[in-house]
Parts: sequence; structure tokens; C-alpha cells
Amino acid sequence: MGSDDDELEVIVERSAGLDVHKDMVAACVRVPDGRGGVAKHVAEFPTFTEDLLALRDWLVGYGVTRVGMEATGVYWKPVFYALEDAVECWLLNARHMHNVPGRKTDMADADWICRLVRFGLVRKSFVPPPPIRELRNLTRYRRARIEERTRETQRLDKVLQDAGVKLSSVASDILGRSGREMLDALVEGSRNPEVLAELARGQLRAKIPQLRSALTGRFGANHALVVGEILAHLDYIDKSLGRLQAGIDELIAPFADSRDRLMTIPGVNKVIAEALIAEIGVDMSTFPTAAHLASWAGMCPGQHESAGKSRHGTARHGDSWLQRHLAVAAMAAARSRDTYLAAQYRRLVGRRGKRRARKAVGHSILIGCWHILNDGVEWADLGEDYFDRRHDPERLGRRRLNELRSLGWTLDTHPDGTTTLTPPAAAA
Repeated sequence: MGSDDDELEVIVERSAGLDVHKDMVAACVRVPDGRGGVAKHVAEFPTFTEDLLALRDWLVGYGVTRVGMEATGVYWKPVFYALEDAVECWLLNARHMHNVPGRKTDMADADWICRLVRFGLVRKSFVPPPPIRELRNLTRYRRARIEERTRETQRLDKVLQDAGVKLSSVASDILGRSGREMLDALVEGSRNPEVLAELARGQLRAKIPQLRSALTGRFGANHALVVGEILAHLDYIDKSLGRLQAGIDELIAPFADSRDRLMTIPGVNKVIAEALIAEIGVDMSTFPTAAHLASWAGMCPGQHESAGKSRHGTARHGDSWLQRHLAVAAMAAARSRDTYLAAQYRRLVGRRGKRRARKAVGHSILIGCWHILNDGVEWADLGEDYFDRRHDPERLGRRRLNELRSLGWTLDTHPDGTTTLTPPAAAA
């Protein structure tokens, strides 16, 4: 495709390509010149809002119907949002449109993108509609805040360990009601382990002797200063999370039914369900099949075939935020009882490892999300015995008996036709 005379079918007669940077946008437009040929127009625009509006008017003036732009960091977002109401905007994967090496300029890149769009040689990336984008901003920031709170909690325990205070060895949650009162007392100057241990409440009071030992340390003024700052930071994060949740509740209201149906999946709680909607939306027409969604998310193996042979294909990067949410849901599902997802995890973890088993369960959850959102149904669990039911019962029984024999069990047949299994210790 080196010139305008290439024998390729023109898909978009009035197309544009944008090479987006932080402070500048290089734009190229290709439109019919009225004489059977193609006219090319180029221009540069700053990325301030008023200049992006001028870019929009410039494109509309040439009657452009489709604009393509490369997904460059976060710099594409203000450009995309300024143009999406006026023209059809396509966000393009940079890996799909490498230009010829050695002839790279901003205008050449914009022209190349314009040509790719003109001849339909690229596919657009998924950009959620504005309501989902707003929800995504809040859920991603909430996730960052939750992770920040986890790091701060770990930092708190490190300071306590440095001071010889082994509170985490006795209390499962050092920031529970009892633990928080003990920490506040330490910050305020109390050092008597007996007085501190008496602050325990509920079931923790049964461990008062252990608490006295755990709270005996060398907690000094420097430790009190650091712990006080950490506790204040944690309080601020908790209030911030409360405000974020209120905003999320307001934005998720139109999608509450979809969220509740996603929560029927084992391992998917309210927070995960909201995050899944924020990442993939609720309109599954964007993804023709569940397999398309899994491929887009990078939750399935890549494809690499050469000379008729299929080789190991590395999975694409996909949506890292979505992958993290699915990993959390997968581990929660693996701990559930009597579910297909828990059985799938146990079946894979021994021979494939935790990481691959977790990803396989996350893939199943994502496939379930597509069907739930697309078909308007709830999760239908296949059952913990799904993998056993797929096999012939007699063959499965023989395999299990062989496994028992390999472990030292013995099978005894009695004259009346009954059989008994004898464990290894009894057989000896």
C-alpha cells in the first residue's frame, strides 16, 4: 500500500488519522478531490481543550466519517472524548500498525493511520461508553486505595515487630476493635502489658495471657510517632473508601440488576461485581462470543501457528485491572464449598501450579460473566462432581480402587459376596 493507486477496496472514503502526543496532535485527512482522485490534508493542533475543539471542527469541515488514533498512554483520552460526539472514533492497538522503519515522522504516522482506516486494515479497540468510563474511574481508584491500605497495614506490623510487639501472632486482625484500642493506648503512652491486654474484647479475652506476652516489648517514642501516623493514614483511607463507595453506588444504580446477577458466581462479591461491570460493561454485543471477551481480556492462550504446526502461544497483555479482579475472585471461588470452580481449581493446581489454576478459574468466571450479562440469567453451577460425572462410573471406580491399593489399602471379598476395604494400618 505504497500509493493512492493501490488496488485495495476503499472502506471509508473520508477518513482521518491522528498521531497523538502529550502536547501535540498530528492530523491527516484523505477525502475525494472531486476529480476521481484523493486529496490529502495535514495539520497540527495543540492538546488544550479549545484546540481539540478546533480539531473537531477541522475534521467535520472535511466531512470525515471515521477517525483512527493510536492508544498512547492516557494522552488519547482527551482527544477521543472531544471528538466522539462529532465523528466515529476508533482507538487502535499500536501493535497492529507498525510503519515502515527509517521513515518515521509524526505526519507520516498520521498518514499511515489514515490509510489503514481508509482501507479497513485495522480493528477498533473497546472503549466503554461514558457511564461505564465514569464507573471505571472510581472502581480503579478504589482498588488502588484498597491496595494502599493493605501496604500500610503491613507497614504497621513491621513497626510493631521492630518494637518487639507480637500482636499479630495472637490477634488475627490487629486493626480490629480490640487491636485498635491497644494500638491507640500504646501511641498515647501506655506500656503496661497487663493493662493493654485487658482491652481485649469478645473471643480475644480467652487469649489474655498470650496478649500479655505479645505486648511486652520495647515500644518507644519513635515507634509511637510512626504508628500514630500510620493509624491516622488508615483512618483517612477508610473515610476516602467510604466516599468512593457512595459515588460508586450512585453510578452503579442503573446496572444494579446486572451486578446482583454477577454476584451469584462463587467468589464474586459486591466489590468484584462492580469492578467487572466497570471493566467490560454490560452490553455484550461488543464481544460477539464469550471467547472474544476472554481473548480481549488476555485470559486465554495466544495462537501461534507456522508451517501447519501450532506452537505455544503467549497470551496477550489484555486488561490488567480486569485480570487482577478475576484473580481475586478465582482464589475466593477456590475456597468455596461444593462448587464447580473449586473442583476445577483442585483438579489443576496439583499438576499445573497455582498461577495457571487461578487463571483457568478466572477464565471460567469471565465466560460466566458474558453469558450472565448477554442472556440475562444467573450463574448455574455445574456441581463439584462435574468432572467425575463426565467419566464412565465403572472406569472411574476401577481407577479409584487402584489409587487406594497404591496407598496400601486392601480389598477383601467375603463368601457372601460382600467386600470390605481395609486401611493400611489395620492391614499391617
